[in-house]
Parts: sequence; C-alpha cells; structure tokens
Amino acid sequence: MSLAVCPGSFDPITLGHVDVVRRAREMFDEVVIAVAHNPAKRYLFAPEERVGLARAALADLDGVRVALVPGLLARYCADVGAAAIVKGLRGAADFDAEQSMALMNRHLAGVETVFIMGDPTLGHVASSLVKDVASHGGRVDDLVPPAVAAALQQILPRPPSPQESNR
Repeated sequence: MSLAVCPGSFDPITLGHVDVVRRAREMFDEVVIAVAHNPAKRYLFAPEERVGLARAALADLDGVRVALVPGLLARYCADVGAAAIVKGLRGAADFDAEQSMALMNRHLAGVETVFIMGDPTLGHVASSLVKDVASHGGRVDDLVPPAVAAALQQILPRPPSPQESNR
C-alpha cells in the first residue's frame, strides 16, 4: 500500500489544498494531511482548529486522514513509512521555495517529493490572502470549504462600514 504525506500549515485549508489532496489520493492508496508548525509564521487558528477544519474539508474522501505533526517532517515520513511527500505548486515561485525542502527531505529520510500543479483557476488562492480578504469583510466562500468560511466569520471581527468609520 502506498502512502503519501501532504504537509502544510493549513491556516486555513483552502480549495487549492483540497484540489491537490484529491488528486494525490488518485495516485496513492492513502494520503496523510500533515498539519505542521512553522515557527516563522503567525497563526490565526490553533493547531487543533487547523486539524479540525482540514478533517471537515476532506471528510468525503476515503483514504485521507489528518494528523498533527509536532516535529521534523522527514522524521514523521520515515515513522509512517511514506512513499512520498506531495506538494502543490501554483507556479515557479512555489517551486523555487519548495526545491530545497524537497532535497533536504530526501537527504534526511530518503523520501521523494512529488509536485502537483494546482488548478489554474485556483492559482491566486493562498491562505494568507484568504485571511486578509476575510479580515476586511470580503467574501471567501468561493476560496475555502464551508467550515473554514464559517470559522473565519466567527474568529475575525467585522470591519466597520464606511458610514461607521466616518463618525
């Protein structure tokens, strides 16, 4: 049985992530969504919330599970016997950022990275942009799964209307 790990911070999971996971599941018997922590990032959602939102977004997919990865991804991949790491790419800038990590993971754990080109209709979707749009009162329901849109509405304060800010 082939197992792939699809890592990310998923703060929050987007429809771009879901697209990549669905296609990865077509290539591998099982896909683990590895919710990781990057100390260089500031998170809107706690790790357990990110796991819950990812589970809700992928609940309809058999052979997909979500796990919190507390430490080094390469070690986690070795521990679970991953055949590959799957990463989604929106373009060349994503590849440039991912290439050194792919080489390091192969060096550390002997695990190869498989790159999946994201759906071009979702190429503009990034978690950071989704949070920015939502924080300014913009619609994100066409960018994220329904549970994420609801969670963003609850956690982010509603910005004042132009009439309110002119007072």
